[in-house]
Amino acid sequence: MRRVTALATAAATLATLGLSALGGPAAPSAYAATGEVRVSDGCVSSVPEPGESDAVEICYSLFRPAGATRKRPVPMIVHSHGWGGSRTTDPASFETFLDAGYGVLSFDQRGWGESGGHAHVENPAFEGHDVRRLVRLVSRLGWVQQDRPGDPRLGAIGGSYGGGYQFLGAFESLRTKGRPVFDALAPQITWNDLSSSLAPEGVVRTEWALLLAAASVPADALPQNVYKALLEGAALGEWPDGSVPGTEDMASFMRKNGPAWHVSKGRRLDIPVLLGQGTTDGLFPLQEGLENWRTALTPKARRQSIFVGYNGGHVLPAVLPMGVSITSDPCSKALAGGSFEQLSLRFFDEQLRGQDTGLGGYGRLHIATPTDECLTTRAERPNRSIEIGTVASSTAAGLPLATEIAAGPFTVAGSAYLTADVTAVGVENRAFYGLAVGTSPANARLVQNNVLPLREPLPVVGEKRRIPLPAVGVDVPAGQSLYLLASPISETFVGMSSRTPGVIVLEDTVVHLRRLVARRP
Repeated sequence: MRRVTALATAAATLATLGLSALGGPAAPSAYAATGEVRVSDGCVSSVPEPGESDAVEICYSLFRPAGATRKRPVPMIVHSHGWGGSRTTDPASFETFLDAGYGVLSFDQRGWGESGGHAHVENPAFEGHDVRRLVRLVSRLGWVQQDRPGDPRLGAIGGSYGGGYQFLGAFESLRTKGRPVFDALAPQITWNDLSSSLAPEGVVRTEWALLLAAASVPADALPQNVYKALLEGAALGEWPDGSVPGTEDMASFMRKNGPAWHVSKGRRLDIPVLLGQGTTDGLFPLQEGLENWRTALTPKARRQSIFVGYNGGHVLPAVLPMGVSITSDPCSKALAGGSFEQLSLRFFDEQLRGQDTGLGGYGRLHIATPTDECLTTRAERPNRSIEIGTVASSTAAGLPLATEIAAGPFTVAGSAYLTADVTAVGVENRAFYGLAVGTSPANARLVQNNVLPLREPLPVVGEKRRIPLPAVGVDVPAGQSLYLLASPISETFVGMSSRTPGVIVLEDTVVHLRRLVARRP
């Protein structure tokens, strides 16, 4: 009972943060007129849950815009919700797309809303079938534009869990049919590899793991083994992989649940994608989007795609180490004159309708800074290496320590990492590293709230390591410096600090980052 109460409290916190918005067909019911938009609700039958024989119903709301007929078919935009949410039933929420003459289908994912079953977290064997059944439904609507039998003209929108289904649907069609039935995607704040997002280096993002579990309690959305695994992770201090007898194996459960698995099988998407990722996102950070850009798309697709990093996403206060608090999207404004939704509409007009809207920025990454600027680059991998010597951090307890990397003015945008010779005594020693900016080590703040862990399960002396750092976009002004921040603890990874007190020492430390001249889109 105590666990359920704690999770329910965390669920209320999640709702307060507004993070749920992050996520043979049955005949639809009779159309109900809402202005000039016709709305219908229905469900399709999909594959049963494990060990069951009854089909799972996946429910949807369908919005037919004014003027859409068999003689004047329109493209369709598919939408789904974030974790803990449900489909959108109000046509006013899709006014931007409906007024532009797009049809919209919004659906409850398995385990959520009116749909049945449990959430398998975008598993091809379950949610993959669900998306394919919905595509089949759309392919039989006479007022929807069809490229060929069974292949409607499709775009997709949604954030977080509502971005995960987009990659799943496109990759599953590529796997089963040899081509992605979706013609363009616009996923936001979603993941590349779910295990590495929830537990980088096997160290659990405790706050987010508990919040995601809490959001599942009211709907009983998750299989019981997943709840158990999340509690095991918090108790054991590492992502359960079944190596401890009697524990769950989350590594296997989530192995196929993201673009990383499809890429490992040699699949890449050859369609245009508008990627939106939160720079201050503490659950699916900027690096997850950059990995999708770099690995999940073909070179041709990247030339037809746009990456936007904005200040926002799955955000909780960053106090230890201290971060920044900003919500803004300067890059969408620079590219399209407004919001990410307005950018999405112009992107779909070009990619689904072949219209020339004058949209620029293709083939580039546009990343917001904490000072509300937009930095643009064609590549995200590091191009500069800076030696900073010895970096020491206590473990288990203590304050963050900052080591100067370089004095401003300069800009950084993209991926970053360290190379160093690591010495750590004790068992399960951990420290957390991130990039920070300030006028001195005493007031340096994390660039965009994130840190990543170094984990040494056993004692090591002078072992060479490559240590990932959070990807960033930052304009370091004159009079300030970029620092490497090393901390023994992190509130995002609460309870995940070292199991034995001691010191982690990095020697011959080199910071690798992408340094560039500031550009505007």
